Amino acid sequence: MTYYATSGGGVRMDGRSESIGSVLARARRSAGLTVGQVSARTRIRESLIHALERDDFSPCGGDFYGRGHVRNIAKAVGLDPEAMVRAYDEAAGGTPAPVRASAVFQADRRIRLRERRSLNWSMALAIALGIAIVFGVVRLMGGAGDVNVADVRPAPPKPSAPPPAVPPRNAAAAAPVRPGDMVVVEVKASKTTRVTARDGKDRTLFSGRLKRGATATWRARSEVSLEIGNAGAVTVRVNGRDLGVPGPLGETVTRTYKPR
Repeated sequence: MTYYATSGGGVRMDGRSESIGSVLARARRSAGLTVGQVSARTRIRESLIHALERDDFSPCGGDFYGRGHVRNIAKAVGLDPEAMVRAYDEAAGGTPAPVRASAVFQADRRIRLRERRSLNWSMALAIALGIAIVFGVVRLMGGAGDVNVADVRPAPPKPSAPPPAVPPRNAAAAAPVRPGDMVVVEVKASKTTRVTARDGKDRTLFSGRLKRGATATWRARSEVSLEIGNAGAVTVRVNGRDLGVPGPLGETVTRTYKPR
């Protein structure tokens, strides 16, 4: 179907004249396209396409842009772009004057570049001369006598202090044991279990979880009492003698060990 521009700014189709907007809308519907699809093809906003189909060209921002929108939409919906542009020019009062790129992209504000000022050599020389005069006067008034220089000698290094003695990791195990006086209890855990150790005066020596593979040693006068949450998970040594496991696996037991 062929469209022809009329002198009144419309488009003649099959003997009748239609407005530009109605021709664009009719062609879009005939092509089976939605406004959104035309917008995706032409990169023109949907709101602007709706306005053009209502013959409202004010959102275009001028005839220069309006001609471009009409051409792109006509091409997308299968119309003759040039015929539609001629119809738009007739409606707008003729072909618009060419737009200079400098007018389109002209900056709103002028950019002022700060002029680079040349160095004031006269001022620099005057300052340097003044400094030299002041320095000479100070030398003249202060005299040119000898300057005493202090004899600075580095202080002898202080002898390094011997490293502090590191106490043994388990003082109870390192201390000598006198038979008949002290009891030393050593517990080794094959599984993690809870252990509480107390001395003969019911003072708590340890209370917590003894992890798998860990060994703990407690030393006290008269006796050491152990409360073991899993008796089969530990082995006990008293004063160097292996007593084995204190009870069945999973059973909570209380054992008291005294010097032999």
